Parts: sequence; structure tokens; C-alpha cells
Amino acid sequence: MTINAASLANIPITDFPNQLEQLYKGGCRWFHVDLMDGHYVPNLMFPISAVKQIKERYPDCVMEVHLMVSNPQDYIRSMASSGCDMLSFHIDSTSFVRRTLSEIKENGMKAGIALNPSQRIDIIEPFANMLDHIVFMSVEPGFAGQSFLPGSIERLRQLSDFRAQNNLSFQIIVDGGAHYGILKDLIVNGCDAVVTNIYTIFNQPDGIISACKRFEETVRSIT
Repeated sequence: MTINAASLANIPITDFPNQLEQLYKGGCRWFHVDLMDGHYVPNLMFPISAVKQIKERYPDCVMEVHLMVSNPQDYIRSMASSGCDMLSFHIDSTSFVRRTLSEIKENGMKAGIALNPSQRIDIIEPFANMLDHIVFMSVEPGFAGQSFLPGSIERLRQLSDFRAQNNLSFQIIVDGGAHYGILKDLIVNGCDAVVTNIYTIFNQPDGIISACKRFEETVRSIT
């Protein structure tokens, strides 16, 4: 079943512990954590220590960290020691994609890349067999709350076809602007996890717990 990968970037800092607990009570067991350095993207988000603190409080939850940073290889060991389970980076943020993927795996984490809206799908071909997951960007990276970009469904279909044609098994995580109006299209075109946001989980009138359950019920009705 398509996974609810809740984006913690949508939680106000002033209410962070409360909303994190609501996610957990709603059944969410996958946290999508964005780390931004202000260089690769013009924004800052989450210190490295946040990954460790959240994992310690919720050890049974998957900590899936999306690096939007320059020189992602500099973060690998600290992410591993902080309890990160899945680590992805942008392929244009380093000249050493294969080496970075290998180092992530050597440090005990699943390795992935983030694919930007302006990048061709087949750009992943040289290292596709090394990937555990792909964070498929359906918005430009750097800010929460953006709208789902036109053409993203077709690109998702291309990525899913690439995976099938090459007998690969990486997970596809759709990140950015996903809402209920396109949820079925995401699922039937190969999405394994949706990075949930203000359109699905957060800022909902009935609260986070109900929103998490509604997401699961909707996914179940589609699949």
C-alpha cells in the first residue's frame, strides 16, 4: 500500500512536538525530513540533531532524510550516527554520485537520489542499479506548500516504465504538492510513497490524526 511519508517541514516550530505526536497516533510511521543548507536551495531547514532526537523518541519510525545541500557526502556519517534509515541527495550537488551512493550504503542506510522537475528521467541510468529509492520532485526543491507541477504525472509514468523495463526495484517517493485529486494517478503510475503535506495531512479542519486515517482509507480504496 502506498505509504504516508509525512513531511515534517510542514509543522510549525512552535507546535512541533505536539503535531509530531499526532502523526504517530494517526498511524504514520514514516517521517520525511528535509535538510537544507541555504546554498543548494535558498532556505534553511532542520539541524542534524533533529534527526537524532526524533529517532530516539520514535525508534520504530522510518527516518527518511532528503538532503538539499551542497557536498552531500559531508553529511553521510552524521546521518548514520543520528539514526537515519534512508538518505537521498540531489545528483547535481556532487560530482561523485556513485561514490556517494556507495558511502551511504556502507554506512548502513538505504541510498537514494532526488530527481528535479527539470532533469531527464534517463539521467539516472549510469547508477540506477545502485538505488534503493528515488525522491521524485513534483515541485522545485526548497520550500514547503508549493503546487503540484503540470506534467509531473507523465514524468512519473516515464520513471515507473524505466524501472520496469530495466527490472529494477527502487521505491518511488513523490515529493511536492500532492493532493487527493491526483492521488489515484500517482498510485496507478507507480508511486510507492507520497510525501504528505498541507493538502493531505497538515492544516486539515479535523486534525492530523483523522487526516492520517483518511489518507490510508483513500489509498486502500484505490488499491
